[in-house]
Parts: sequence; structure tokens; C-alpha cells
Amino acid sequence: MGAVSGTVPLNTRPVVTETHMPATTLLTKIDSYLADDRAEFVRSALEFATNAHAGQSRLSGEPYVEHPIATAEFLAERRMDATTLAAALLHDVIEDCEITRKQIEDRFGEEVAKLVDGVTKMNSIDVLTRGDRINTPNFALDRDIPQDERTARQAASMRKMLVAMAEDVRVVLIKLADRLHNMRTLDAHTHDRRIAIARETLDIYAPLAHRLGAWDLKWRLEDEAFRHLQPSQYRSVYRLIKRKRAEREDYTERVMMILQGELDEHNISAEVHGRPKHLYSIYQKMHRYAEQGRQFNDIQDLTALRVLVSSEEECYRVLWIVHKLWRPVPGNFDDYIASPKENLYQSIHTSVMCEENAPVEVQIRTRRMHDLAENGVASHWAYKEEGDSDSDDNFEQRMSWLRQLLDWQKELEGDSEYLDTVRTDILRDQVYVYTPTGEIKELPGGSTPLDFAYRVHTDLGHHAVATSVNGQIVPLNTVLENGDTVEIRKSRSERGPRMDWLNPDLGFIVTASAREKVRTWFKRQRREENVQRGRELLRRQVTQLQSSTPEEEIAATLRFESADELAEALGNGAIQPADIVRGLIDISTDPDLVHEEQDDDKSRHGVVILSNDQTIVQAVTRLARCCSPVYGDAITGYITRERGVTVHLQTCPNLRARLEPERSVEVAWGHLAERYPSRLQIDAGDRVGLLSDLTAVVSREKANIHRIHSSEQQIYGRSMVELTVYTSGVDQLMRLCARLNAVPGVQSVQRQGAE
Repeated sequence: MGAVSGTVPLNTRPVVTETHMPATTLLTKIDSYLADDRAEFVRSALEFATNAHAGQSRLSGEPYVEHPIATAEFLAERRMDATTLAAALLHDVIEDCEITRKQIEDRFGEEVAKLVDGVTKMNSIDVLTRGDRINTPNFALDRDIPQDERTARQAASMRKMLVAMAEDVRVVLIKLADRLHNMRTLDAHTHDRRIAIARETLDIYAPLAHRLGAWDLKWRLEDEAFRHLQPSQYRSVYRLIKRKRAEREDYTERVMMILQGELDEHNISAEVHGRPKHLYSIYQKMHRYAEQGRQFNDIQDLTALRVLVSSEEECYRVLWIVHKLWRPVPGNFDDYIASPKENLYQSIHTSVMCEENAPVEVQIRTRRMHDLAENGVASHWAYKEEGDSDSDDNFEQRMSWLRQLLDWQKELEGDSEYLDTVRTDILRDQVYVYTPTGEIKELPGGSTPLDFAYRVHTDLGHHAVATSVNGQIVPLNTVLENGDTVEIRKSRSERGPRMDWLNPDLGFIVTASAREKVRTWFKRQRREENVQRGRELLRRQVTQLQSSTPEEEIAATLRFESADELAEALGNGAIQPADIVRGLIDISTDPDLVHEEQDDDKSRHGVVILSNDQTIVQAVTRLARCCSPVYGDAITGYITRERGVTVHLQTCPNLRARLEPERSVEVAWGHLAERYPSRLQIDAGDRVGLLSDLTAVVSREKANIHRIHSSEQQIYGRSMVELTVYTSGVDQLMRLCARLNAVPGVQSVQRQGAE
């Protein structure tokens, strides 16, 4: 970044001529818990930052110093130590004010300088959040920067942040607080920048806050990102919640009083609070309910109760009282006090059938557990600052996953590869499973016995042929749950892994570390075998999509020099069959004249028409029956003469929008409003139980079967099965096709046009 005016030489004692209101609030907070000398230390950093940033403004027009003050204030509310608060106030001065690390070290000490330097290194190539000042070029999402370069910069930036966090977790706490304030002031940015920052926040920063146990940060980041990424859904959820708020608050208040009275009778000094669910979590639950055919009104646990007591013993006494008062819901009990989560979280969770037979979740924890639950590792330094030696108990052990970040830093060369591994193996919720000898293994949520095998040892994964979970033989792609005991059975021969394990639609492997080990095995095989294997996968995918696109064109679209190079990448697992799908839908064809058949079902299908400035235009849209686009497909619109806009696949052979470009219109999928029909043709060997196996796969995928027809082929022993299924979109459809392809005896699965 270029130099900015307003820098104050370090050897001149800063004098604050005007006190901003945010600074006043910050000073009040630090005086409430820091010792006088430590509070004075933070005041010195505040004065220095105020003068260093003098004359600088944010895009919103506010003085720039309000940003580091807001960052420090958020951390002060979590009672962070003085060193962290000083670093938060100074976190932008090296980058923007011509202040050196040496100057900060001389003035505020080595520890503060190290934290500031760590945050600065993250920001140095942070392509999304730089350019936040009026006098700073807004280059992060400039159209002349290729997408690949922007993605590479982002991955490199995130890698630096994660490595810095592993060395001192306070660096990322400052970064998270910095990101939260940026999210709250995002409206001053361009639309593209808002979407990019919000997406990164939802994908990386919110899960990272969760992994650090900072629940308060997590939900705030999620709600802010939700507001920008899906504004219409955000407003819809807000209106739905507001509509029933009074009724819900009355119910919660009544239940709280009943429980509080019961606790008083048993002489337990407790605080009982209602716990509202946040907008993004409600939206996620609504989405899950919609997939089950349920409505918003079916969600009965929009609020929950939280009970805070003084000791662990009282937690279990409260649990007994709650279960005596209301009937517990079977299977909805977790004791995270006896078995704490890896992110320090401790609490008892139980669900009970409360008044009016409504299910209510009750969380029971001590006040200190609550502080840790809300603020995570930030509370560790708060207690440490207060001289509480117990704050170090088990802290290093529970934060052992941070060391994995440093190990991957040495093992993985590519930034994108490193970031993908962190996303899947660290930022997901964790499950804890046991080896047959009783050793605990921590895995990301959704992991399978194969992930477990590779976590134990690479050779065990390569030679896995069967598994038992809790003594029962199960498939290798079974999803593991907390407390499972897993045993892997090895092949006696040198068989190696199967290529199917790399297909994400089949669900054999979830963790990036296991996936990389399988890829490495295949890369070591002979090139000719990989090319042959890849060509077979390519032919199967092209046939399934009924595409006539030449292999060379597909290779060029996916940026391979030749079809052989593409086949080799498929054969050694470097790319997946799903990447072929994305490549094909990006290929624009020269389609025929529009066939103006429309979907007879005029219910909402979530398609919006975009104007030149990307605003939504109101008009009637219909899905073309010739190509039956489903949610997530690459689509384009064609203005018909009498029936509004017909929506086609971009690769639809009936579309020739280029003949009349003025009738072509840009369209996009809005929200998921219904399920979409697709006709699949399955060529398989005729056998007893074939239809049962096929329909079982569709059922497990939670898709609906509209019609099924089976016919015997002229070739003896062959059967052709036609399925009309309703799915939520292209992702679910392609996953379903992959799983149908894996049914024994199935030769091919092809997607057909509508009837």
C-alpha cells in the first residue's frame, strides 16, 4: 500500500485533541477489569493509533481510527489481555502509516510487535479486505485481475493467517474481530466486493470462530454474511421471526418461570435465560425442514433455555430436576462436561417435551463454562490476565489441532491444497471415535471408516476391504458418529485403493488428507494405466450427460492441453468426474431455434431475470421441457412472443439465441423453491432385486420418484430402466447418478430430456 498522510513520528509524544465516542466506550471497558498500569498501556496504544491514522478515512466516510477502536472494543468486551488490546489498536499502522515493527517493539514491547506483525502479514496480500480507505486503490476485485490469480492470492493469504494462528492464536482473534467490524460496515463497498467478502466470511472465518469455541463471534459473522449473500431470504426469515415473536416470548417467559421456581425450591442458585436462535441457523433449519416437506410453522424450538450455575455438581442436579419436571426426548442428550469438545466447549444438552407438548432444548453449564462457550479461547487469556493458573489446565492439549496446521505447512506445497485441507479436516465439526484398543481418534463430521483408516496409517487405508462399526459389518462409506468403535479389515494382497473412493458423490472419503493419500497412490501408477482409466471415466460422464462435445473441446475448457492430459488427470484422481460436468455446462454451443414448450407447473422455480446492472426484473419465467434445467444448472433465458421468458440449459440443442441476440436475456437461479423433474435412463444387467436396489438409492438420497418403467432388451439378460425423479438441483442430481452407477450390474446412467 502507498503512503498515507497523517503519520506521526514515533519520537513525538502523541496528543489526542479529540476523543471519539468509540474511544470513550473502550476506555470505560478496560478500566472495568484491567489493572491501572495495564489500562494505561492500552491508553498509550490508543493515543498512538489515533494520531497515526489522523487524516485517514474509510470508504464509508468515518475516520479510519474508528475501525481499530471497534476491533479492540470487541476484544475488551471479552476481557482480553492488555497486550492483545494494544495489538488490536495498532494492527494497521505498519501497513498504512509508515510505522516499522522496530518502532512498535521499542515503544510497546516485542510481544505486541509480534502480534501486529502477524496481522500485518495476513493483510499484506488479503485481496478481499484491502482497499478500505478512500485514498487506497480499490483493486481487490478489479476486472483485469484473472479469477485464478484472485483465488490464488486469497488462498495464500488464508494460509499465512492459519500458520500465524498456530504460532499465537491471539493473532486470529484480532483478525476475527477485525473481520466482524468490516462485515458491519460492508455496505460502502461495491456489490462484487460485498459478495466476495461475505462468502469468505461464511466459508472460513465463521467456521474458524466455531473451532476456537467463540460462539458469539461465529453467529455474528454468519448473520452478517447471510444478510449480504441472500438478502431476500434474510428479510423473509426476519419477518417470519418477528411475526411470532410476542407469542414465542410469552411462552419462553412462562417456561422460564416454571423452571426457576423449581430450582428455587431445591435451593439451587441459578440463572435461567431464554436463548434465541439466530437468523442464519433458523434459515438452515428451514432449509432442512423444506427437504422433508415440512413448513416453518413446524419449527417449535426457535428458542431454548440456558441454565447457569456455580459448579459441575449443580449442573447434574439441575439435569435431574429438568428431567423430573418434563419428559426427556429420547436420543437428544449430550454431556459435554464429562466429554468436552476439542474447542474447550463444556455444557449439558437435553431436549424435553415442555408445556403444551412442545420440544425445548435446555443447556446447563457453569458461569465459567458459559464464558468459555461464548468467547472460546479469548477467555483463556482473560483468566490468565487475572492470574488464574487453572486457565492453562489442558489448554495446550485441547489446542493440539493447531499443531496440525504447522505440519501441513511443511507437507503441502500448494496454497489452494493447504486451504482445502484445512476447510475439510479442521473447520468442520468434529466426531470422536475409538480404535478397537480404546484409543480416541478425532475426525471431521461426516467422516467414514476409510477416513479413520487413513488417519491411523496410510497402508491401513490403502488395503482396507471391509469394516465393522460397534461390532456390525457396514459399508466403507458409512458416516461415523460420536462414540463409534471402528475396526478395519485389511486385504491380504497388495490391492491398493479404488478410484471410486475419490468420487465425492459416493461418499467414501471426506477428509482432504485421506483424499491426498489416495491421489498420491494413483499418481505413482503407470501413465498408460491412468490415461486408460481416465478415458473410461470421461466416456461414462459424457454419455451420462448426453453430450456431443468433442473430448478435445472439453479438455480445452478445463485448461488441459489435450484429451490425453485430461484423461490422465481423471485417471490419477487429480480431478473428479464432477469437474467434467462443470466443464460441459460452461461450453456454449450453437443451438437450434427455441422450442417454446413450457413447464405446465406454474409454481415458483426460483429463476430471476437480471438487468444490465444485475438488478432483478419482474417477469414470468418457465422452464423449457426440451432440456429440463434443474436448480444449479448453467442457464440462459429466451424471450418468447407470448409466454414470457423460457429458461433453457446453456447447452440446450434447441436454443439458437445467437440468431436473435436481442431476445436473449441473462437469468440466474434465485432461492430453492421446489424440486425439479429429470428423466434418467439406466442400462443394467437384469437380475432379481435390481429395481429394489435402484429405488433404495433414490430413497437414501431423499429424492422423489415420479415414475418408473422397466423393459427387457433384445440382448439377453439386459434391462433398461427409466426413472423420472424430482431433485433439489444439479448437485443432488449428479450425486444421485453417481450412486446409481455404483449399483451392481449398472452399465450406464444417462440424463434424458423431458417427455
